[in-house]
Amino acid sequence: MDLNNRDIRTIEDVLTLLDGLFAPEADRWSDGGADWWDGFYADRDKPVPFFVAKPDENLVSYGERGLLPAGGGRALDLGCGPGRNSLHLASLGYRVDAVDLSPTAIRWAEERARDAGTTGIRFVRGDAFAPGTGLDGPYDLVYDSGCFHHLPPHRRVGYLAFLDRVLAPGGHFALTAFAAGEGGMGSELPDADFYRQGRLDGGLAYTDTSLRTLFAEPTEPGPAEPRPTEPDPTEPGPTTPDLTRSGLTEVEIRRMRDEPADSPFFGESFLWTALFRRP
Repeated sequence: MDLNNRDIRTIEDVLTLLDGLFAPEADRWSDGGADWWDGFYADRDKPVPFFVAKPDENLVSYGERGLLPAGGGRALDLGCGPGRNSLHLASLGYRVDAVDLSPTAIRWAEERARDAGTTGIRFVRGDAFAPGTGLDGPYDLVYDSGCFHHLPPHRRVGYLAFLDRVLAPGGHFALTAFAAGEGGMGSELPDADFYRQGRLDGGLAYTDTSLRTLFAEPTEPGPAEPRPTEPDPTEPGPTTPDLTRSGLTEVEIRRMRDEPADSPFFGESFLWTALFRRP
């Protein structure tokens, strides 16, 4: 037995350890899952609802009802896929960073942007939550259409920290996620069971209450990690601001509206839509 591998010292070490409890082929949330997503996006004719070149109906509705500031700003599209929501945000005047794990999805999104003559979008292939992607914000809008529900429970920690870091004061965060009670569109297993079985079953389903708990309630400060050297007494003491947040203000949580095939918008009622604002 090798006892020299007792090297967990940081929160990221713990998160990486928990990643390892899942089978490698179950990864949909890190660079390790890029090949799976490439295969998913390879056949553009598959009957996948969100392959359509239409923006989410809720995203369009936010703009029409004045729930998002007029005139655009900076926006981040997390898990942009073929870019349908990125193109809509650019049409509203936003300067968009669009990120996805899949090179195939990014190429498709770039093609759509060229075909539409859309500018103002920077497409990024990579893990949004890993260092080095250049997604530093501040963003006036962070939009997530189906990325969050593919994260294992422990990776919510980094997701919340990322939001806290990149969302501008007064900025908005919006997402769509699998709704519980839809008979297979997202798993309703307790969080602990995903680690016991080593897979996510295609994604996690959420209730409106759980979304409020995660995004609209403040978290407690995490334990401070020691610095490698004695701190300068004139500097602030060690903290972990990435685990401390004030909580976002709920603007709206509702089910996505079903949209007919001839609608210019995408809509499926098995999804929650949620909009929050940072104070």
